[in-house]
Amino acid sequence: MNAPLASDHFPGNDITGPRFREAGEMVLDQFHRDGRVDDQWLGLRPREFALLWRLAAQPGERLCEQQLRTEAFRITFEPEPGGITADIARVRGKLAAAGVGHLICTDGDGRYFLEVPPDHGLSRLAAG
Repeated sequence: MNAPLASDHFPGNDITGPRFREAGEMVLDQFHRDGRVDDQWLGLRPREFALLWRLAAQPGERLCEQQLRTEAFRITFEPEPGGITADIARVRGKLAAAGVGHLICTDGDGRYFLEVPPDHGLSRLAAG
């Protein structure tokens, strides 16, 4: 009953690719599936994390809702009313509470992107 679990018991925790992505003052952590600003965790839901992870892959790249559904969630239709618009609104609130609400933007065509300084690399993580 208390036997140790096999190492592949939780395959969803396997990380492929980089563990961290940094966007301005925000660091996304793929292992925790959450983001943080300094030492404050954002408390992201899985869909919110997936959106930010995709947007942080190429800051400044403008993505429409269909692209985000396909690239962040790997789906072609929106299963929930409000869908990505609601997810973005929740993310904006969490980012604003952490003092980085300026990171997520919408352009005039309704596409979403992260606005980060040009030197947004993993410098802090590499130094630590």
